[in-house]
Amino acid sequence: MTVIDTIGALEGIIGKTPPPMHLKIIDHLDPGALRWIAQSPLMFAGVGDGAGVTVTLAGDAPGFANGDSRELRVPAASLDDSALMRPGAAFGSLFLLPGIGETLRVNGRVAAVETDHVHIAVEECYGHCAKALIRSELWAAQPVQAPGDAAAFVAASRFLALATVSAQDRADLSPKGDPAGCMAQLDGDVLWFADRPGNRRVDSFRNIVEQPQLALALLVPGASRVGLVRGQTQLTTDPAARERFTVQDKTPLLAIRVAVDTIVLRDSPALTHANLWPVHATSDIDPTRLFVEHIKLNKAGGVGAALARASLSVPGVTGLLKKGLDKDYKENLY
Repeated sequence: MTVIDTIGALEGIIGKTPPPMHLKIIDHLDPGALRWIAQSPLMFAGVGDGAGVTVTLAGDAPGFANGDSRELRVPAASLDDSALMRPGAAFGSLFLLPGIGETLRVNGRVAAVETDHVHIAVEECYGHCAKALIRSELWAAQPVQAPGDAAAFVAASRFLALATVSAQDRADLSPKGDPAGCMAQLDGDVLWFADRPGNRRVDSFRNIVEQPQLALALLVPGASRVGLVRGQTQLTTDPAARERFTVQDKTPLLAIRVAVDTIVLRDSPALTHANLWPVHATSDIDPTRLFVEHIKLNKAGGVGAALARASLSVPGVTGLLKKGLDKDYKENLY
């Protein structure tokens, strides 16, 4: 099996991250992000350090979490496992909005853990493209009962949140989505899933090259049960491993092999309280506008960054970007 174990080898397969991708990241919660959080009923959170990483969910009525420009505050009671939150730990999170394909990612560090709230010092905030949720058909789900057997649950899953930590002790939580049977596969004590086209930052895969520990939260959309996986992982270009995840005649560039340390199925109070399915109403937030505002707020220097920010002041640019994203979502899902 061919294993990708250097950043150079990884970039040789998937390419380098395009510089514009870095421009959508800001170092605080702007009004658009705070509005997103105020409407979100569900958050995934990855927490860890060099010794390992874990993942949990938080959920309740929209607005259960809140914050200001520099701090995210999450009620301890909204977390499925608040004991995972340790002061000083790296933190990565993903906020969902019912009916909206894009997600909001907020990264930083656990600043304090109090009886009622966990306080997160914000270091990064940015929007993530909608491809994972489109592929998973997450918001089309109706309430269902998830399988109680681990292998059957994995086979029925259509969405996962992937938590990793870099060698620099920074957490990343990435969304992945696929049809049932192609999201993940369990062979004994080895779990497999695939890479798909996304935002091309691939922080999670860079982290895996540096530190092979990961944690996964697997969902069967419509169910309130979650599958939690921890293990040691490898990236591979092995043809047989990749071909098992072929969809629409397209084979992924990478397959991810996880030697499972633990896999636990549990009912998630966060999913129950979030009451995601069926979707009753969608948000009025415009994700494309959020992307544009974040690029304008990005503080990166250089001529390229300055020109990118200036170009976003042209009338009608948000509509053009939305058309471009919609075209990409339609033509480049796999």
